[in-house]
Amino acid sequence: MSQPLITAELLRRLEQLQLLARRRSKSTVRGERRSKARGQSVEFADHRNYVSGDDLRYLDWNLYGRLDKLFLKLYEEERELPVTIFLDCSESMAFGEPNKFHFARQLAAAIGYVALCGFDRVSVRTFPDNPAESAYRQSLLSVRGRKSSLQYFRNLAHLTAKGTADFNGALRRGALEARTTGVAVVLSDFLDPQGYEAGLTSLIGRGFQVNAVQILSPEEISPTNFGDLRLIDAETGAQTEVTFGRYRLEQYQQMVENFRQKLREYCAGRGISIFTASSADSLEQLLLKQLREAEVWG
Repeated sequence: MSQPLITAELLRRLEQLQLLARRRSKSTVRGERRSKARGQSVEFADHRNYVSGDDLRYLDWNLYGRLDKLFLKLYEEERELPVTIFLDCSESMAFGEPNKFHFARQLAAAIGYVALCGFDRVSVRTFPDNPAESAYRQSLLSVRGRKSSLQYFRNLAHLTAKGTADFNGALRRGALEARTTGVAVVLSDFLDPQGYEAGLTSLIGRGFQVNAVQILSPEEISPTNFGDLRLIDAETGAQTEVTFGRYRLEQYQQMVENFRQKLREYCAGRGISIFTASSADSLEQLLLKQLREAEVWG
């Protein structure tokens, strides 16, 4: 029997959390989140003048006693918060030990579980397409309710990392197809030759509150192979022969850090919460400390 993505102990701790949204929900589906719509929750919103046909139960009789005018009490309508997880399933995510894609699926499972426990709707958008997994991927496009969490975990566990991704195209398509914006979480290594700027910008432009996690493997951050090497791109198959000596390790690590710093600066300048992680990092540390301190949830 395969190992569960999330341990029972971690699930118990995640149940105490709730995703934090900076903006009120624009969804039209009733849920547990404050919205600008008027409805029948216990949260008072405003008054308006009474007009013929209004429900007399909502008249403010105290105000009538002071002003001798009829006003209606308005209450906030509580709506669900759409949570969209963009999960990079490209071949490069299959690299590393521990595997980057397994770490990304664990994050998707944890974030989705917190949302499901909060009665929010979860949508996992995977890229690139994989027809062999279409049934599992379709099932992940719209999940709601805590009782759906077990099937949600099973569908995530069936996903594999394969093929060449168009990072910017996938995020742009997801932004255009979203009926209602909410919280977006991008899980990827961000190693696309075409960059990541256009994709992230499309989510911001559409009105998403964006969080992103860049996942690299320990081998990518600090390689241990030296000598004459043939490097093969996992997605395109392109090959390059290099001589990589130990004296170049520091130079390589500085290049990786520069890439990560540039990503952090790009995200910070656009209000995107960005986290950089190694697939060997503690999942609990990232979920229960870093994301909590950054007020992704609380």
